[in-house]
Amino acid sequence: MSHMVNQDGKRNILVVDDEAQITRVLKTSLSAQGYGIRTASDGMQALLEMKTWTPDLIITDLRMPNMDGLELCRQVRRESRIPIIVLSVKGEETIKVEALDAGADDYVTKPFSINELLARVRAALRRAHSEEQPETLVINVGDFHIDIPGRRVEVRHQEVRLTPKEFDVLVYLARHPDKVITHRALLSAVWGPNSLEQTEYLRVCIGHLRKKLEPDEAAPRYIVTEPWVGYRFEPGQ
Repeated sequence: MSHMVNQDGKRNILVVDDEAQITRVLKTSLSAQGYGIRTASDGMQALLEMKTWTPDLIITDLRMPNMDGLELCRQVRRESRIPIIVLSVKGEETIKVEALDAGADDYVTKPFSINELLARVRAALRRAHSEEQPETLVINVGDFHIDIPGRRVEVRHQEVRLTPKEFDVLVYLARHPDKVITHRALLSAVWGPNSLEQTEYLRVCIGHLRKKLEPDEAAPRYIVTEPWVGYRFEPGQ
């Protein structure tokens, strides 16, 4: 699917929710930022919309009639890398994690502030653009300089020594900055698909990384815990 951009250079967003009030508020707020907006009331309608119009990002509720947000994530991921942000309500951790594992990029919990959603939208679009570039051997992001072939890491120009597993976890996080990464995704990427139940490996490794990377281990600013879900890497400016 090719990306379409409005004549004024702004991006297109598809909002999928069966609550008319939510779609109305999001359409107004996002249009005011210059995004081109279309709406759908469930996953099936969203897929029909996408046959004739290609969004650059999808914002979808999880619980909807006919086709829910989880199935929509799966269907879209069969043919596209379009960023997907899911809307969930408090207490929906299980389905939220399923959606992220099915290919969603981020989530916002209702009720949410428009400013938070807009920040997530900007981050997802930024990330999608950077992921279109070929995978690099050196990652320069925020306070981090990571030399992958040399397996060297500098944080704020200070070299930090990491074990092989710590290095692999950091590289995976650094390739997906500002994105929620589930425990399953990290375990599969670093320890392999047979290690999905070994969350203790990950917890210990993240603890060691924080000791080495964080200015204040008690209040992490780089590797942020998303409760019940996973981690988000915030590399600094």
